[in-house]
Amino acid sequence: MSPTAPNSTLIRDVASGYCDPMQTSKIRHQFYLPDELSRALDALASKPGSSKSAILTDALRAWMERKAAHEIDARFGPRLDRQQRIAERSETMLGAIAEMLDLFVAHQLTLTAHQPPFDRETGQLGRQRYQQFIDQVARRLASNPGVPRLLAAAKAKEEQP
Repeated sequence: MSPTAPNSTLIRDVASGYCDPMQTSKIRHQFYLPDELSRALDALASKPGSSKSAILTDALRAWMERKAAHEIDARFGPRLDRQQRIAERSETMLGAIAEMLDLFVAHQLTLTAHQPPFDRETGQLGRQRYQQFIDQVARRLASNPGVPRLLAAAKAKEEQP
């Protein structure tokens, strides 16, 4: 059977370029190990059902997988940390908004519950105040688009010793 036959697989000696037709797809490697590591490998390979090739294959595969996991952590870790900080800020903001809404609803239901029906002037005054409120919110958001005033105050309190 020739080394280039379609159904044959080869053992390759990387150093010499020699190809031997056999039923395997492994590539032969030659390298040196320190004495203590070589003795440990011999001791492991002396157990029944194990071989140096299998031990080194498993060790190399585990090392590469661990390195790949570390590379993923290094690549995506900072992004995930940033996303976590954004989520925490959003949660803080949402809590503050919920508290404000709760206070506003309580105020509206308790203090203004027994008001007489609105006349035309009172309705117009209410629409004018509402428009002033919307304009004020728009100005605040435009002046500091990244951090609402409530969060800026909370951060300032956290940073104080």
